[in-house]
Amino acid sequence: MAKTQKKTGRPQSAKQIENSVFGFLEEPVTKLGFELCEVEYAIEDGNNVLTLFIYRKEGVTIDDCELVSRTVDPMLDEADPIAETYYLSVSSLGLDRMLKTPRDFQRKIGTEITVGLFSPLNGQKHINGTLSVADRVRDTNRKGQAALCIQINSVR
Repeated sequence: MAKTQKKTGRPQSAKQIENSVFGFLEEPVTKLGFELCEVEYAIEDGNNVLTLFIYRKEGVTIDDCELVSRTVDPMLDEADPIAETYYLSVSSLGLDRMLKTPRDFQRKIGTEITVGLFSPLNGQKHINGTLSVADRVRDTNRKGQAALCIQINSVR
């Protein structure tokens, strides 16, 4: 984790920083052979931390995280998108990542997933199945049962 010192600039919301950094770094990370999936700016143990979550179908190693970090750190220093001092962290998505975006669901097509629902569907608030479609609805094909179409706004 590299610590980057910033001394000037106006206060920004975490969401503004995340969106700005994502737009700025998506192309360079892609050129390295990874997908930039999410940028998170949060306070951890009293420190500001900018975390980049990356993905590659073959998996992400510690060396991959280090490569991305060493590549983007000087770019962030030059662009200076964050007013305060922060640590830079690069991480894989992790095995238990919650599916948040349409792209997260696309990556999981053909795999077993569990979705939690705001309201019960057929008496169940958690549904397990194989994800078969991931665009406007999430469709799980449950073993031995008919496929269910679950509306995106029903999933929590």
